[in-house]
Amino acid sequence: MDQAGSLRRMARGGDTRLTPGAMTGGLRGIAVASGKGGVGKTNTVANVAFALKKMGKRVLVFDTDMGLGNIHILLGLAPRYNLEHVINGEKTMDEIIMKGPGGIDVLPAGSGRRKYSELAGEEMLILKTELEALEGSYDYILFDIGAGISSNVMYFCSSASEVAIVTSTEPTSFAEAYAVMKVLSRDYDKHDFKLIVNSVRNPAEAASICARLEQVADRFGLDIRIELWGHIYFDERVPKAVREQRLFADKYPGSAAAKCVRGIAKTLVSDTLPAQIGWEKVFAS
Repeated sequence: MDQAGSLRRMARGGDTRLTPGAMTGGLRGIAVASGKGGVGKTNTVANVAFALKKMGKRVLVFDTDMGLGNIHILLGLAPRYNLEHVINGEKTMDEIIMKGPGGIDVLPAGSGRRKYSELAGEEMLILKTELEALEGSYDYILFDIGAGISSNVMYFCSSASEVAIVTSTEPTSFAEAYAVMKVLSRDYDKHDFKLIVNSVRNPAEAASICARLEQVADRFGLDIRIELWGHIYFDERVPKAVREQRLFADKYPGSAAAKCVRGIAKTLVSDTLPAQIGWEKVFAS
């Protein structure tokens, strides 16, 4: 409580930039976003995290949707505490982390709280400080970003070192995925994006979506680069696992969809792009 009070006083005084702690290892912060809801983003995040953990990586899933967080529901978890308690100074991040399937760590967000749907500077400062304390504990932090282009969505995406966009083959889905990339490029100086296409019938569908997004960006002079990170096959066992609050990569490891997320995890691990989170940017208002 005392620490939280000090941070709030600092924030009110205008000092929302703490000197970042020394980076430990090759920690990567990856924001996983989508233009619209219902494309399987949270399910993708959780299953890729599960695959990374199976590869021996230390993984934290950070649910950033402070108003409508739902990853705990997907995983069948019942958190007693969430990020609201961290912001209020009642708990530290380390104290609210829950163990999910396969040993992945989960930071649950609050649900149904409009108060934190738009974070203030002092709240960002508290989360930044708490995240710094976790630096040495993980290889990957996957930020499960809320849908749309709200200020919270843009903030977390612009702060992470890498941004992955999840879309489906529906025209409205990849149109809104393009809108997210457009805003991040135009207003937040983000120009490199990863793409994951969900519910495809074959790999050619995913390649086609990626090509169409690139063509639209070129047509309108948008300075972005899109790398296809992978696809996930349409698989009837995916919604079945969701209804049972199980990860399909766990319950149906031999399924086509599970093989896809393992491929995405392998691509992520082998990616040679810079791996550091820029703590000088994260949560700096």
